[in-house]
Amino acid sequence: MIVERLNTDLSQRAIMHGYALPWIVSPLPGVDRRPLYRLGGEQARATSLVRYAPGSQFSPHLHSGGEEFLVLDGVFEDEHGRYPVGSYVRNPPGSGHTPGASEGCTIFVRLRQFHAQDREQLVASLAGEGDQLLFENAHERVWLRTFSADASIQLANPRGLELLLLEGTAHGEDFQLQPLSWMRLPPGMPLAAVAGARGARLWLKDAAPDLGF
Repeated sequence: MIVERLNTDLSQRAIMHGYALPWIVSPLPGVDRRPLYRLGGEQARATSLVRYAPGSQFSPHLHSGGEEFLVLDGVFEDEHGRYPVGSYVRNPPGSGHTPGASEGCTIFVRLRQFHAQDREQLVASLAGEGDQLLFENAHERVWLRTFSADASIQLANPRGLELLLLEGTAHGEDFQLQPLSWMRLPPGMPLAAVAGARGARLWLKDAAPDLGF
């Protein structure tokens, strides 16, 4: 059974190692989840890793507070298209779809955390190995940063920072991050870390922590 409150104190640092979490079955066959942040039941504000078995499909639904996701493995599909590994998609509040994966896939997804005025639809692709801006407006910025081996990772954090480690490793004074490690830092707490021997590639979001519906 999925917990309804997880990492809900936005004034505190939160770290979850997604690679080590158990998969929790959803109400729909073939769709499993690893919650990272959650507030609510099945209709929750949530950040999760979600795995679709080959041939599985989620029921049709609307995004009352928006949805964004990054395809980590396989191909995500809905009636609007096919999204292979490296696709970053933003579905704004009011949009809807019927997602699935004929070949199976794993995604990193954030639900009901859009700013109320954000109505922009976006489909982007991760390109190359360098830094890349994926999305930016007045309320948030989403981007990729790639750090070489043993590089210092120093990021200011005036309004809230969230990250998912995609490749490599990184460590700070009191934490170790591996692929699929997730971290959220409250405003004013900078990110201070060092990339591992094979470098580090991070998905990052700079946004106020109280966005959403």
